[in-house]
Parts: sequence; structure tokens; C-alpha cells
Amino acid sequence: MACLTLEDIRSNEKINYLVNYANRCLEQIGYTDHGPRHVGYVSRIAGKLLSELDYPERRVELAKIAGWVHDVGNMINRNEHGLTGATMLFSVLNDLNMDIEDVCDICSAVGSHEEQMGKPVSDISAALIIADKIDAYKARVRANKYDPNDIHDRVNYSIQNTNVIVDKNNKTIMFDFTMDATSSIMEFMQLYLTRMKMCEESAKFLGCSFILKVNGTTANRLISVKGSNNV
Repeated sequence: MACLTLEDIRSNEKINYLVNYANRCLEQIGYTDHGPRHVGYVSRIAGKLLSELDYPERRVELAKIAGWVHDVGNMINRNEHGLTGATMLFSVLNDLNMDIEDVCDICSAVGSHEEQMGKPVSDISAALIIADKIDAYKARVRANKYDPNDIHDRVNYSIQNTNVIVDKNNKTIMFDFTMDATSSIMEFMQLYLTRMKMCEESAKFLGCSFILKVNGTTANRLISVKGSNNV
């Protein structure tokens, strides 16, 4: 069995085709970017979260891989894309001779990342959920397709700067961003409330509190967390 890395996955022609094809499908039905920019961000942030919380190097690498492949199920349908993506990936990753334990870790995380049914089931899953749900940013609006009447475009386009800060000593994960008057905090919460609650739950799984800071103001209640699911 092979101990595959993110670079192995990123350089795999079949997986990259799935990533790009899924993104094209979502473009056709009016969704924001879900291609290499989005999955690259999710991969990087998922890895950052576990790395800065001192998880083992292999868990960090698997979180990065899960981030890169988590949205391939969108090529089948937007609805339940986590489940279809996990099912697809099980065969694809097995065909690459990936270690079966790693395959299961990645597929369970991918299958659990959607708002409609997702729950953190592992450290990798929790990191993936947080990284995916906080990707709100102006670059997610597709080039030359900004629609001011679309709340998704307005919210993403208004977000000018984002920062993810992990404080392992105080056990906090902060998503800090600024937004301009193109949209509003009310509109952001209209779209992202469920996602931010998932981030709180996922941070708790990692033994941390999640802090949402918008334009310099903390927007959620800081929940003290005792204990950790660190491995």
C-alpha cells in the first residue's frame, strides 16, 4: 500500500479532471467557484488547523488531501455531493493503491462535510468542515459574472480580507474577516449561519472554541471547551 501525499493527489490526472468537471457543473447552475482556487484554500487551511494544533504529520497530510478532493461529488449533483463524492473517491483512491485506513479517513471526512447532514467524525473531518465553511471571499465570485442581485455574489464580493488564527495555548480557532458595504453582516449570516454553527461544533471536536470576528467585532458567543479529541 502507498502512503500518498497531497502532491501525489494534485498531480493525478484523473482526480484533477474530477475536480474541474465538478466545478464546471456548478458554474452551469450559477454557483460560486468550487474549482482549484476553492479546494486549494480548503486543503491549505485544513492542514494549517491540524498542524498548528500539533496533530501528527500524517493527519495533517490527510486533511490536505481531503480538502483537495472534497467537492468532486458535485459532478453528479449538488444535493448530497458529499455522499456521492465519498463513494466515488473510495474506488479512485483504492485504484491508486492508497492505504485502506487513509482511504477510509478521507472518504468519511468528505461524506460528512455538508451542512444538510454533516457532523465532525474525526480530526480530519473537523478540519475539513471548518476550512470549507469559512471560504467566503471576493475571489469566489467567478470572473466577469458578478450579479448584484445574487446574495451569494454580493456576500462573497464584499469580503476583502480574511485571516485564520489558531491559538493552541488558549484553544481557539478564529475566522477574522472584513467586508465592505457591497453586502452586510445580516446577509452573511443569512447564508452562513448554519455553516458557522458547524464550525463551532467542529472546533469543539478539536478541543477548541471557534471565534467569528467580522469587521473587528466578535459575532458569536465564546464557548469554553474542556478536553480534546487530539490523537
